[in-house]
Amino acid sequence: MLLRTDEQTISDLGIFGSKGTGSIYELFHRVNSRGGAAVLEEMFRKPLSDRDAISRRISIIESFARSNIRFPYDAALMDAAEKYLTDRRQEAKNESGPAFMGEKEMQSGVGAILDIFQKTRAFVDLPEVRGIPALSRERADLCGLLDDPAFAPVFVERPGHRLSFSALTAYDSLFRLAEQDKIQQLLEYMYFLDVYISVARIARDMNFIFPTTLEKGRGELHLDGVYHPGIKAPVANSITMNGSRNVIFLSGANMAGKSTFLRSVSTALYLAHMGFPVPAKSMQFSVMDGIYTTINLPDNLGIGASHFYVEVLRVKKIASELSTGQSFFILFDELFRGTNVKDAHEATVAVASGFSRRKNSLFIISSHIVEAAKDLERTAGFAFHYLPTRMQGNVPVYTYKLEKGVTDDRHGMIIIKNEGILEILKNGNKVS
Repeated sequence: MLLRTDEQTISDLGIFGSKGTGSIYELFHRVNSRGGAAVLEEMFRKPLSDRDAISRRISIIESFARSNIRFPYDAALMDAAEKYLTDRRQEAKNESGPAFMGEKEMQSGVGAILDIFQKTRAFVDLPEVRGIPALSRERADLCGLLDDPAFAPVFVERPGHRLSFSALTAYDSLFRLAEQDKIQQLLEYMYFLDVYISVARIARDMNFIFPTTLEKGRGELHLDGVYHPGIKAPVANSITMNGSRNVIFLSGANMAGKSTFLRSVSTALYLAHMGFPVPAKSMQFSVMDGIYTTINLPDNLGIGASHFYVEVLRVKKIASELSTGQSFFILFDELFRGTNVKDAHEATVAVASGFSRRKNSLFIISSHIVEAAKDLERTAGFAFHYLPTRMQGNVPVYTYKLEKGVTDDRHGMIIIKNEGILEILKNGNKVS
């Protein structure tokens, strides 16, 4: 089963982003093959919502991280094999007749496939690989493929030995015609191993931890020392959510770090549902049916919709999802920012109160309307946290450290005065 999410959430969390923007995908992109990159992207686009499947993937990657096993094939070898098979498939589809592949290119491609077979045999026989219970199914399938009598000659070839033309053409026919599907199956296993091992290396290098799954529907989240992996010097925070406190109301001034904290929590939960390691000290989470965030909600000028109406449609979508009775993690940064304070106050209280009754789901709502917190304090299910601002004279200093309670910190005018905006408007810019 796959986790329910959408492009708004993927965009909010910077899962892919634009090239060179430091996306979460790029952070984990250390694979050695184009096929591995495709598998990695598919995992990011389709997180899991099945506890057994998530736990199994976590176990595999964690085992590779402990054993420090290296991927047995370098990028050049995988490129040579992929290019050879791709070129041959293109030849087969060429209605005007196959293009000629020179002996040099054929030697390179066939040699790469031979090398992959022999390295795979050595890899699956490693004691460390045999000792990964969660990988036993893939290992058994791989061994069955390697033991196919059609591939028996492969294992008597000397590594790096130049094949005779007759042997070369025989292997070429075997690999690209007679057993093409099995060769492709072998590479598919390699792509998954490429992802598992590269993600395991990232976990070691970046000191990420492996989360513990809890039963779906319990509505629990325990995060200790979570931080955003894209920040050079992050400040870690901790939260606990459960059925009795399933809604967090988050307050704090602008620039106090609310959006970064929200992304830190939701990114960790997204990665956990992929079965990946997360940037935290520890994590336990109830598996969810879906994750939806609303951080950077754009206006929909194409249908003439105001920002407030787009917000309303977003809340309606979430309400429809919750009406299924399934469990969700829902996050709103500055709920109802597109309307006046009075309407935003009333709408925030009404919607947040409705959220609190869904005990199998978890919600985080940030808001500048701290007056709403006073109304929500009378409703069961809420926890109140804020990110503080400390004043040093007229200069606001942000700790980025989560604290319990509600703050009415408002330092917008102080910042405006510190920047000299009012003096510029009054006197104009003075040329020094």
